[in-house]
Amino acid sequence: MKLKGAEILLKMLQEEGVDTVFGYPGGAVIDIYDALMEEKSINHVLVRHEQGAAHAADGYARATGKVGVCLVTSGPGATNTVTGIASAYMDSIPMVIFTGQVPTALIGNDAFQEVDIVGITRPCTKHNYLVKDVRNLARTIKEAFHIARSGRPGPVLVDLPKDVINATTQFNVPGEVKLKSYNPTYKPNIKQLNKVVDLIAKAQKPVIFSGGGVSLCQGHLELTELARKLQIPVTSTLMGLGGFPGTDPLWLGMLGMHGTFRANMAVSECDLLISVGVRFDDRVTGKVDEFAPNAKIVQIDIDPTSIQKNVPVHVPVVGDCKISLAEINTLVDKKQWEGLEETRKPWLSQIDEWKQTTPLAYQQTEVIKPQYVIETLYDLTGGDAIISTEVGQNQMWAAQYYHVKEPGHFITSGGLGAMGFGLPAAIGAQAGAPGTTVVDIAGDGSIQMNIQELATAVQYNLPVKVVILNNGFLGMVRQWQELFYKRRYSSTQFVHAPDFVKLAEAYGAVGLRAKTPDEVASVLRQGLECNKPVVMDFVVEPEESVYPMVPAGAPIKKMLLV
Repeated sequence: MKLKGAEILLKMLQEEGVDTVFGYPGGAVIDIYDALMEEKSINHVLVRHEQGAAHAADGYARATGKVGVCLVTSGPGATNTVTGIASAYMDSIPMVIFTGQVPTALIGNDAFQEVDIVGITRPCTKHNYLVKDVRNLARTIKEAFHIARSGRPGPVLVDLPKDVINATTQFNVPGEVKLKSYNPTYKPNIKQLNKVVDLIAKAQKPVIFSGGGVSLCQGHLELTELARKLQIPVTSTLMGLGGFPGTDPLWLGMLGMHGTFRANMAVSECDLLISVGVRFDDRVTGKVDEFAPNAKIVQIDIDPTSIQKNVPVHVPVVGDCKISLAEINTLVDKKQWEGLEETRKPWLSQIDEWKQTTPLAYQQTEVIKPQYVIETLYDLTGGDAIISTEVGQNQMWAAQYYHVKEPGHFITSGGLGAMGFGLPAAIGAQAGAPGTTVVDIAGDGSIQMNIQELATAVQYNLPVKVVILNNGFLGMVRQWQELFYKRRYSSTQFVHAPDFVKLAEAYGAVGLRAKTPDEVASVLRQGLECNKPVVMDFVVEPEESVYPMVPAGAPIKKMLLV
């Protein structure tokens, strides 16, 4: 069967099970969009900015576990996706980005809307391609999806010159992908796993440290089984939230700069740290040479380059987290664990004491406290919503006060910290999980970076809820200025801001506002019950800060508290 390149692209998307594409048309991809008119099995979501397309594909991937896909034109269309690609790369999110390109004969001639997007994105993609021959198109797309979803996932970019899209060739569905230089290790070394079990048997004060890798490979059930079976408390990174139930008695809360007191103290005092799917980011470790100083450290990760990159480890395990945890559970079941409850009792009692004496805390006044908004949101949703966040204080309060139950239910730009992420990511998540409540927890600064995507939500009847914690500041930068720069608020206060209720209504969404604590629950309830996109503006305490906080470069046990 002979097909044009544009038709081959759509056929291959079908082959890969793609049902939703987020995109924005332009001259270089106009033929793909023309072909899309005839393709009823693929839902195209027209965003209002290409950055929104990349973030929406990211949110879709996290909520569904499938590869997110976006399609944009050449030049500025391609460059506008770079922030979203970089965010997905740092958080290991499976995405394929299709960019239009000028005809191959014009590449390198500074043609209209030409950029070297392959060169630009090489540092922030798992792999990328420039397709120069239509005969290679189907195979390239097959490889792109394989690379994006396998091993440590990540974004893959495919650059499509206009003449390749228009060219015709014989189409056959490519066979299985086999790449000589790319063979991820899924099955761990059994000798290393036996070492892990031996360390657990000797440990008096163990902690499991869960990361985004557990959620990405759906290893949460195996991790939960191990923790409960051996009564080992669990903490996680920001990206790892949802990998262990946030309501379980063994849950310590998030670790690191804005982690809970008990999590930071437990890791600082533990004698064994079993880290699974983490890369020991600086926001987690604080001062590296004082991180878990008394512990033997196990690191399980499918990416060998992540092991020992930031922190020395005693037992490295290269392998898929789900498979590794399952095999550890099998080895644990073969071993005798007499007196385990008595062995764990002093350690769990110590952790409980930390929890009781230094819990997460704030003081509610006549002004709305942002923490109260998150707590009320959690109570009203029962923890069953998918939460996306913007970046800043809103992100940290969401991580602290919304108790995430399962993977894919806390969607945030962790590694890059991209402001403007939350709303388009929520749209992507809602498109992927249409029957689920999706809430973007936002700040009044971050939401304005991609607020135009409200039009996308309204057009496609995606009833996302936006909860704005409106403090009139770039809150996290303001907090640092308060603590370390003598309250010199340089360019962090919004002297002028939009009326978010009127702005929501202008886009065709619903706008609501709460100015007092008594109004919080009713506004949230009304917003959650509405089957339309809703913006809820909560006027909160302007100078509320996120605590605990570990100052940059300090050990994680040296926390600033409320």
